[in-house]
Amino acid sequence: MRGRTLSAGIALAVFAGMTVPLAAQPATASPPTATTVTRPIAASAAALAAPDISITNVQAHLTQFNAIATSNGGNRRAGSAGYTASLNYVKTRLQSAGYTVSEQYCSSCRYPSNNLIAEWPGGPADQVVMFGAHLDGVAAGPGINDNATGSSTLLENALVLAAQNPTVTKRVRFAWWTDEEQGLNGSRFYVNSLSATQRGYIKGYYNFDMVGSTNGGYFINRVTSTTAAPLKAYWDSLGLQPEENVEGQGRSDDYYFQQAGIPTSGYAAGASARKTSAQAAKWGGTANSAYDPCYHRSCDTTANVSATVLNRAADGVAYALWQLAVGGGTPTCTGGQVVGNGGFESGSTPWTASSGVITNASGQPARSGSYKAWLNGFGSTRTENLSQSVTLPAGCATYTLSFWLHIDTAETTSSTAYDRLTVQAGSTTLATYSNLNAATGYVQRSLNVAAFAGQTVTLRFTGTEDSSLQTTFVIDDVTLQAS
Repeated sequence: MRGRTLSAGIALAVFAGMTVPLAAQPATASPPTATTVTRPIAASAAALAAPDISITNVQAHLTQFNAIATSNGGNRRAGSAGYTASLNYVKTRLQSAGYTVSEQYCSSCRYPSNNLIAEWPGGPADQVVMFGAHLDGVAAGPGINDNATGSSTLLENALVLAAQNPTVTKRVRFAWWTDEEQGLNGSRFYVNSLSATQRGYIKGYYNFDMVGSTNGGYFINRVTSTTAAPLKAYWDSLGLQPEENVEGQGRSDDYYFQQAGIPTSGYAAGASARKTSAQAAKWGGTANSAYDPCYHRSCDTTANVSATVLNRAADGVAYALWQLAVGGGTPTCTGGQVVGNGGFESGSTPWTASSGVITNASGQPARSGSYKAWLNGFGSTRTENLSQSVTLPAGCATYTLSFWLHIDTAETTSSTAYDRLTVQAGSTTLATYSNLNAATGYVQRSLNVAAFAGQTVTLRFTGTEDSSLQTTFVIDDVTLQAS
């Protein structure tokens, strides 16, 4: 985990529409120790399908990372030989398991090096759940709790998913980030490389950073959010009473996903902050001592990991993954046209429009039928709107918003956009047209709205005119086709 808190504010994000069955809570679990391994209780009947992740296998990955550090100057810092060997270890295992694996070179990182992205082939491409952990450590030591624990937890979960090969209802993507310790640079580079559409495909990002602290607690990022529900449900089933990850806010790779509007959550067991008496009473361990006494130190070796804490995190990841992405098959695309009264021939319903916008006035012809939406054309300062709320089905291959647009104008410029028509889905601007796009007759415009698959959004057309020389925007035959 990065050592300095970012100053930028954090806005809570919610994974809308996800429901997770919560289990009845059993008696409080026995306090964790560094050597006792407890097999988790299934959080609900649905969780019975989720696999038990072998703590022995996770620990074997930790041993490999420790050996890699030992052979490469004692650390796995981003850009070092130890980091490259760590990436190759993970990459080789994933490729053998059947993942589509790619490396992304982070040219803006302090220590330029590669992120590793692995995607399981299955599920709709526009419905992605993503699990990530930083693969790099600090120069002071081998970085086993920070963060070989998160990296190994995800690696073993990925291998188990491949071995079981269940039918998936969402696309599952794993990521191992570089240069986290220098300022979250690898994950920031990745998020910045995504288009708005690609970001919209990611329905939840789950981050795992330091999940085996020897004096650890049970912390969840944005614990009360809908996104966190499957992670919390599993730990609730063990009576662990997880808390908000206050220490880790803004300090790990979920940060830039969250800033991009992607719903986030994740597990953590704590870093240099001290365990309170109340936390020691419910979780065990030592009050007023650091969750990880070897945080960013040379003693962060395989001896610096609680097997119990790590096991509960690994199985919680499996539970969440199965809840979010495993089911009876890829959702059937219901498809079809989702815009109502797109030709405006049935009155104004379900449109909401400025007065007089939906009209059969003869001054501008409809493309088909008698009615159209006529925005602006006054030659004075004016804003007019046309909007409709639509629900896009999930699981389709394409989502296309199409409409026919006629623009005429009295503006004489060939270089300045004085009057504009803005097309939006929710708060996202899809396209902007202006007096510079004036043409004889109607022109069909088509826009990709796949980023909003499975969501209800408001389609909005906003025409704005300046103080002189009219521009008219006429819209007809609006469709949003999912197929």
